[in-house]
Amino acid sequence: MAFAVPLTPEGVRRASLERNTNETKIKVSLALDTHPEFAPQTIRVRTGIGFLDHMLHALAKHGGMSLELECDGDTWIDDHHTAEDCAIALGLAYKQALGAIKGVKRYGTGHAPLDESLSRAVVDLSSRPYCHVHIP
Repeated sequence: MAFAVPLTPEGVRRASLERNTNETKIKVSLALDTHPEFAPQTIRVRTGIGFLDHMLHALAKHGGMSLELECDGDTWIDDHHTAEDCAIALGLAYKQALGAIKGVKRYGTGHAPLDESLSRAVVDLSSRPYCHVHIP
């Protein structure tokens, strides 16, 4: 991976936090920048929801980030508390790691094909939460 600005160990943008609610207990550690010499990529995700684990792992892997996320949630009731609270915790970690967001584009988009499907992701770092999922 090539960096536009030389990355130093001090320049790695990181965040670690815990989020505890009545339904979930979450620990997340995020490093937005990876480097083979001093910041190798590590990914460990355990939410209790297999597909969510897979998607968060793919996000970190293809985004070049290190992510450790562990969640103990009330999945015996429903998965939505775990999915929602993991997303909130990850969003807070991004916000903490980015800091003042200087030099970062506020929004971006991307497409990726896989077999017979095409996915699109649009991200806006505006601190106004919104999610739209369309699965026909």
